[in-house]
Amino acid sequence: MVHFPVGLLCIALLLEIIDWRGKSGKLKDAINILVWIGAGSAVLAVIFGWLLASEGEYGGDSLEIHRWSGIATMVLSLVTAFLIRNNRVAAFRSFLFLTVFGVSFAGHYGAMLTHGGDYLSSVLPFSKPDNPDAQEADFVLTNNGELNPQQIQDLNVEVRTILAHNCYSCHGEQKVKGDLRLDSKDGIMKGGEDGVVVIPNHPDKSELIRRISLPAGDKDAMPTKGKRLTEKEVKVLEFWIEKGALWPDGKEKSIYRVAALEPRMPALPAASGDIVQPIDRFVNVYFLKNKIEWKPVVNDRTYIRRVYLDIIGLLPPPEKVEAFIADQNPEKRAALAKELLSRNDDYAQHWLSFWNDALRNDYTGTGYITGGRFDITKWLYTSLEDNKPYNWFVKELISPVKGSEGFIKGIKWRGTINSSQRTEMQAAQNVSQVLLGLNLKCASCHDSFISDWKLADSYAFANIFADTLLEINRCDKPTGKIAGTKILYPELGEITVNASTEKRLRQLADYLVQPKDGRLYRTVVNRIWAQLLGRGIVEPVDMMDNMPWSEDLLDWLASDFEKNGYDMKKLIFAILTSKTYQLPSSSVKEPGDIMANNYKFTGMVRRRLTAEQFTDAISTSFKPMYADSAVVFNLLPEKIKAKVPFARAALVKNDPFLTSLGRPNRETVSTSRTSQANLLQALELTNGNKFTETLKSGAKEWIVKYPTTDTLVTELYKRALGRNPAPKELDAARKILGPKPSEEGIQDFVWALALVPEFQLIY
Repeated sequence: MVHFPVGLLCIALLLEIIDWRGKSGKLKDAINILVWIGAGSAVLAVIFGWLLASEGEYGGDSLEIHRWSGIATMVLSLVTAFLIRNNRVAAFRSFLFLTVFGVSFAGHYGAMLTHGGDYLSSVLPFSKPDNPDAQEADFVLTNNGELNPQQIQDLNVEVRTILAHNCYSCHGEQKVKGDLRLDSKDGIMKGGEDGVVVIPNHPDKSELIRRISLPAGDKDAMPTKGKRLTEKEVKVLEFWIEKGALWPDGKEKSIYRVAALEPRMPALPAASGDIVQPIDRFVNVYFLKNKIEWKPVVNDRTYIRRVYLDIIGLLPPPEKVEAFIADQNPEKRAALAKELLSRNDDYAQHWLSFWNDALRNDYTGTGYITGGRFDITKWLYTSLEDNKPYNWFVKELISPVKGSEGFIKGIKWRGTINSSQRTEMQAAQNVSQVLLGLNLKCASCHDSFISDWKLADSYAFANIFADTLLEINRCDKPTGKIAGTKILYPELGEITVNASTEKRLRQLADYLVQPKDGRLYRTVVNRIWAQLLGRGIVEPVDMMDNMPWSEDLLDWLASDFEKNGYDMKKLIFAILTSKTYQLPSSSVKEPGDIMANNYKFTGMVRRRLTAEQFTDAISTSFKPMYADSAVVFNLLPEKIKAKVPFARAALVKNDPFLTSLGRPNRETVSTSRTSQANLLQALELTNGNKFTETLKSGAKEWIVKYPTTDTLVTELYKRALGRNPAPKELDAARKILGPKPSEEGIQDFVWALALVPEFQLIY
């Protein structure tokens, strides 16, 4: 909207400059009209801008500068219009200059809000690309001399990347049109049924270059489907052939980013002012690099609610909130985190949901009736309650003890299944995904299109879990080949092929938990970081080869985790007591932005309460949603009844209410839940039987205990939001409920309170 007044007022300014000498009457009339139209559109721009800001999720200093500079400019434009109307030429000229400057200034900050802070610098000729690999590859288009070994390697990676994205679907291992393969040096040089396609040093005589350079629609043009190669991609291939179609000696570098396996302990950056905690020091380096300023930490009321929900999944009791706020001890936040982490059962009951999701453990569902699936609930609860070191946690999952075998046994599906759903392959997929942050699911049917993992790798890994070696099936068709037995990362050790399954699993467990397996520990610290701050250092959390926003922070956390004895609570404590965790929460404009490659970390990502957190919040602030009989005590450790304060949602079977709020069915691994509200959730909270019945039964009790509106509303606010209602909120409640609330009024009021963002979100 701002471009319109900018354009009109700039034209008016140009005409006014011209008219300094000409004094043309027609020009004066044109200037007058343009200024008035520009002023009117400036008013509209302010109105629509204000509405957009209130409806969207914009924020920060840029918004405030844009907002008030826009209002100031609107005022200037109106004054300018009135000055020209009253023929006050000298003042008009001054105000016109100020108005054009003001509207340009406001427009600049508006563009920063919608297109990012680098919207202008990123398109300037001297700007540098964000992708360092793209920078390195520029030599391809400029180099006229001999290439060194590193340049040959980089050029080879770029060439193979272009071919992989554009040609492998027809000329790769899965499909070989025209007897031509372009996924290896031998295949490229051999050519196809029509002859050779690459003649080294002669791109002008190479059929490959001729085909990709033809216009779309030509019968010989390649690729035949999809988008054509870009001009730069064609030039890269021409350059490569011109240099002799060079191929590096030895092992080929992957065309995909492959994270290092080994651990790394980066040097700790220097402390600066109050930036002393190790996590904060690494984040400070990141902030300085990205020109992000530290914001003041959240207040005590926000912190206690945040840390209660993150450690034990419950709302803080009102008396705890007030005592915490009144406490003058400068170390009270660390003391609170330590106290909550020592509440072993509350901690276990909360984190049980996180690990149930990840380890595909549930209390009912496919496989339990037929005996084709086994739960690990008792083992998992005890492991969390005892804060079992993570290396032993992993060892007991892979080389099972009594009660933990359900994870690698998978689900024995009834009826006909495809080969990738065999229990041995499920074990390979689940172990690689949960513990190593990599996706073998594609490579369980065919060679992966998104990584270097091959079908043979998946089968070799699955054979570790198998009693007899599996025949490789490609896209569910037997190949007659056997893959052998091999760990995904041979650097960690060699599995004995002819050993018993029990021994192979013990070997695998021992190899994976070695300190030199940095990937195992990076994966878990990244998952915990994502759980506490709403977004992983690497995203998605199951693709640990992706670039982290801070590689040093991730590596330090993993190495420090190993140094501290794989203690999960120490890891959580370090994160929760960092200034980084205590920063104000942020949000994203679109759900996809959180996964974007150009994501910038500024603090915790605001997130919605999980199904279990929301349910427990209703239970503690109003009325327990489930009866004690709903708890799966038969699956939990003995003598636990006294340790369960009420029927916590993590301990009950899944139902439509919990499903609608995001609890997965856990028939497959689920390592993250969406934080976005959806239609199913809205319908369940509006008309769902479970929530409605809870409101009804709770209202009957509350009307007896709190017969007046003031006492009822005050108590509800304290329990639900951890504070007293503001005078305006209390006045509004009195108007809705009257001096003595009815049961229906209480139901409506609690329903409304449960839907406000302050209740639903972790800020």
